[in-house]
Amino acid sequence: MRVVVALGGNALLRRGQRPSAEVQRENVRLAAKALAPVAQQQQLVISHGNGPQVGLLALQAAAYSGVAPYPLDVLGAETEGMIGYMIEQELGNLVPPDVPFATILTMVEVDPADPAFSHPSKPIGPGYPEKEAKRLAAERGWTVRRDGSLWRRVVPSPRPRRIFEIRPVKWLLERGTIVVCAGGGGIPTMFEPGTNVLVGAEVVVDKDRASALLAAELGADVLVMATDADGVYLDWGTPAARRVERTTPDELSRHSFEEGSMGPKVEAACEFVRVRHGRAAIGALEDVAAMVDGTAGTQVIP
Repeated sequence: MRVVVALGGNALLRRGQRPSAEVQRENVRLAAKALAPVAQQQQLVISHGNGPQVGLLALQAAAYSGVAPYPLDVLGAETEGMIGYMIEQELGNLVPPDVPFATILTMVEVDPADPAFSHPSKPIGPGYPEKEAKRLAAERGWTVRRDGSLWRRVVPSPRPRRIFEIRPVKWLLERGTIVVCAGGGGIPTMFEPGTNVLVGAEVVVDKDRASALLAAELGADVLVMATDADGVYLDWGTPAARRVERTTPDELSRHSFEEGSMGPKVEAACEFVRVRHGRAAIGALEDVAAMVDGTAGTQVIP
């Protein structure tokens, strides 16, 4: 089978952890252990989040006044390389040495007319106390929003329209390569209105939506979204909370889910199943292999 696994932020940096290289590598090492059984049995494509990493690079750039801060598309490309390197190395230590890997810097097209440009919603970077977040927003022109007990910078998150590197990804898969791509939703790019000139966009594409598009364009059989919950829950946070074990897009669409948490994953799973007529699964990172087998997480079927 051809499988796309989208690693949630917990695979790289858990809430409250310091974004050091050592902490991130240890988290990637744990993710690699979960991915290794799948890598040895299926055609595997890996995507991942990068919100904390992009935010950290933006802060580092802002601390140096000698040049203007780098734009988000460039920071996204940097994090794709860094995270892909860690995944390649840690997963490569667990599979046979002759298995090839490739990390692809993946440009994703967005529409400059997307209404999301006027409504920043995607959190990036670390969390701050409210007073500090609002001070930084005033100094740097940020938009900030509460995220749990802290506040974070938010940026526009337009829908992905096209993955430019889909052909080399297919070529690599057909030759037995484990591919890491579309990290952080891909490098956001757009055509200047009325031209064929491709430029970067100061946005972040949602990783789950980009992964659903990636899986559909690759003709994947299964899309797995690994997060820090063991599935999708109805009435989350109440005594009546219950996990959905097997469902369809139509059934899920009857319920609402938190926009900044499970909502994008549910939407992405439903979109992939409707477009590709494949199977999607949402659940815990440690259950990735079982989710691929259809025995864990929330399974979304046609």
